[in-house]
Amino acid sequence: MNLRDLRYIVAVADFGHFGRAAEACNVSQPTLSGQIRKLEEELGLAVFERVGHTVRPTLSGGHILAHARRALAAAEDIVAVAAAGRDPLAGPLHLGVIPTLGPYLMPYALPAVQRGLRSMRLVLVEDLTVRLIELVTVGKLDAAIIASDPETLALTAETLFDEDFWLVLGTDNPLAKKNKITIADIDPQSLLLLTDGHCLRDQALELCGAPKNAEEAIADMRATSLKTLLHMAAAGYGMTLIPALALKQEQPLPGPLVARRLSGTKARRRVRLIFRPSHPRRAALAALSKLIRASVKDVLEDARAPELTQA
Repeated sequence: MNLRDLRYIVAVADFGHFGRAAEACNVSQPTLSGQIRKLEEELGLAVFERVGHTVRPTLSGGHILAHARRALAAAEDIVAVAAAGRDPLAGPLHLGVIPTLGPYLMPYALPAVQRGLRSMRLVLVEDLTVRLIELVTVGKLDAAIIASDPETLALTAETLFDEDFWLVLGTDNPLAKKNKITIADIDPQSLLLLTDGHCLRDQALELCGAPKNAEEAIADMRATSLKTLLHMAAAGYGMTLIPALALKQEQPLPGPLVARRLSGTKARRRVRLIFRPSHPRRAALAALSKLIRASVKDVLEDARAPELTQA
């Protein structure tokens, strides 16, 4: 058994196909299939179940693959440790980011990284929180920026900043005339939400509560992006919560919409950088964290303007 064999079985598991896995590993399909067959003979069990043209891990194979991924991540860490010994800030850094932050944080963060960490090349991956946590845990990403607690001891979470929520609603809504809007003022029945899997959806439900009649709630109209939520609100379908950085980037708001800041310390989310505690490039992650904080400091402070503010 060697690392090459482990890479082969992980590739087959990821692609679900021997041919595509062989192409990704830059070997012929017979070579890859033969090595996996030898590995299965050495282990004394089948790692994969072959059904027609499809392939899937067996029950035992699934456990083996979990260990294989950890072994490959550890091997990559060894290489990274050597590179970090030469220059911890140099080389590519694979960074995940959630969709409700990527388009809005990166316009500030990327230029700051380009200026302050010229020897580092960020490789960005945008995905949902659950998937990013998994990718960081198994070593496919160096770190990820999320807006919730990863809730696992396998990862370290470092706070980057707290981001206020704003309420976006039509100018004809009575709440638009109030000098102070609280969470209690928001009707959950009228709150537009992102689809399942987005942490912002869960945060909105936790903050404002679930609608009493979910089947008739406007909130049941679920969108896949903040921009879509804004256009739905502009069309008169309801109101929505928007984080401060997104609100800044989405100017001007579509249609007859205004943004009102919510009062209270609970009306915000905490943005975190997550990474493995054993990550060999902690100096690079620390430098990245510092630059991200500095890049949005002024923007977030400006967002904490008086409540009655038209965005």
